[in-house]
Amino acid sequence: MFLMNSTTTTPTLEYYNKNAAAFTSSTQTLEFCETQDSFLKYLSPQASILDFGCGAGRDTKYFLEKGYQVTAIDGSEELCRKASEYTGIPVKQMLFQDLNCHSCYDGIWACSSILHLSSEDLKAVFIKMAAALKPDGIVYASFKYGSYEGMRNGRYFIDMNEQRTDELMNELNVYTICRMWITSDIRPGRGEEKWLNLILQKK
Repeated sequence: MFLMNSTTTTPTLEYYNKNAAAFTSSTQTLEFCETQDSFLKYLSPQASILDFGCGAGRDTKYFLEKGYQVTAIDGSEELCRKASEYTGIPVKQMLFQDLNCHSCYDGIWACSSILHLSSEDLKAVFIKMAAALKPDGIVYASFKYGSYEGMRNGRYFIDMNEQRTDELMNELNVYTICRMWITSDIRPGRGEEKWLNLILQKK
């Protein structure tokens, strides 16, 4: 789930490979069904979902258990291994920019993942995501709330707020915003951190 630019890709990728165990223990079993179900209500039963930057596999496992067809990818070799062990399905190691399919998925789940892209890469990847969706397909994406872009704690981040989101969606003109809402971080001790959640529909 990382950038092609080596100045940002390399440290971000290294961070997740080096910290895969700690990241897994802090995220894999967190209760996240309220947000997961907010996404699923836009999809038909047994719909096809791409978990786009699946991390340790928490959401892939949830969607599989609900009867959905799930394809999972991540950029971190270590997280792919842990997610595959946890979910019981193969997890492909792949960069976001390498997405190259057309009308493959009913939904794309990009939870805390494409926030590691630069602004220009984010635009290009959102276009690729739209191409990968079937007609009227749905995207869920989440970003740290704010307007910062750059390195933070060893990783590259682009934060988003309502204004930046509206401007980006207007520029791309490939999605309709179905819902945009703010939540607190669900990890213990991090409730003061805010997240911007998006549900988008392909035009």
